[in-house]
Amino acid sequence: MSATPRQITVQFLGTGGYHPNDRRHTQCVLLPEVGLAFDCGTSAYRLPQYRQRDELTVVLSHAHLDHVVGLTFLLVPLIKQQFSRIRVLAAEEHLEAVERHLFAEPLFPVMPAFEFSRLPKFLNLDGGGILTHTRLSHPGGSVGYRIDWPDRSLAYITDTTAGVGLDYCDFIRGVDLLIHECNFPDRMGQYAKPTGHSHTTPVVELAKRAGVGRLCLTHIDPQEPGDDPIGLAGARAIFPRTDLAEDLMAVALPARNLRESAT
Repeated sequence: MSATPRQITVQFLGTGGYHPNDRRHTQCVLLPEVGLAFDCGTSAYRLPQYRQRDELTVVLSHAHLDHVVGLTFLLVPLIKQQFSRIRVLAAEEHLEAVERHLFAEPLFPVMPAFEFSRLPKFLNLDGGGILTHTRLSHPGGSVGYRIDWPDRSLAYITDTTAGVGLDYCDFIRGVDLLIHECNFPDRMGQYAKPTGHSHTTPVVELAKRAGVGRLCLTHIDPQEPGDDPIGLAGARAIFPRTDLAEDLMAVALPARNLRESAT
């Protein structure tokens, strides 16, 4: 197994939910040095441009179209050998939905040469990381992820309602970076639970309670295309280390000893 990279980059390729708008494509977060992407929404066409490895592992949170449609975009990069290998990992029912419906012949007549695999309990990643997952509350089900390296960690949580249903606070506790959906601002909070999504205050309160190092909010409602769709000032009043993710934003996740020496 290769050594842990000195720095791991979190490359936000798409930060919107439901459908793309002129500002945001739908979910895909790439770790270029690791060769791993969380979800594969409409922003997945950017994957070849930002890759650093020719092998790619895609882990899916669930099978809703805004998170999986970009798998169809990877056929040509695979044929052109921009990627030598693409693995798609997900819960069994989500894999079945993707294979049976997204790649049904009347919809998409060429099945890409992906390696579809059911999520194992633990997945060892190149670079010394260990990927684990937990079930989340969302219509149709969803899965949240955590990666622990010897010297840093992150969690990816989307399509769930913070503070409602399954309690995943312990799962994300103490991560250096929490990527969490925030589909709605607080003024639209009444829509969060019925749709299986989150709004601002419960997410930042969760980050504070879980003792995470930094919070990046993503999966933004496409009907909110402005500069501050989630009420960032209010979020930072509760948890100051909160940022709003934007398409093509890159966040460095350096080793803890490097951060400590810098301070």
